[in-house]
Amino acid sequence: MPRVCEFTGRRTEVGNTYSYRGKAKYLGGVGIKITGKTKRKFKPNIQTVNAVVDGQVKRVKASTKAIKMGLIIKPLKRRYAYNPAVEGAES
Repeated sequence: MPRVCEFTGRRTEVGNTYSYRGKAKYLGGVGIKITGKTKRKFKPNIQTVNAVVDGQVKRVKASTKAIKMGLIIKPLKRRYAYNPAVEGAES
């Protein structure tokens, strides 16, 4: 499965790392120069969590940002909480 958040759409992005040499001008040097560029990946923090989707409990991939924002409704810990109480049991 891809590393994609089902709620925010966050996914792996690509970028570069830069290697420098030299001394910055404000420190008395002649300036820094880029000596190399290497591809790198920025991976989002994706977690597999149980969530209530359309009334059903499903395992979904969600970013931690989506979890913090409250976009995910987590199910109750115990299954018996879903069953309606039997009316005749109280008497």
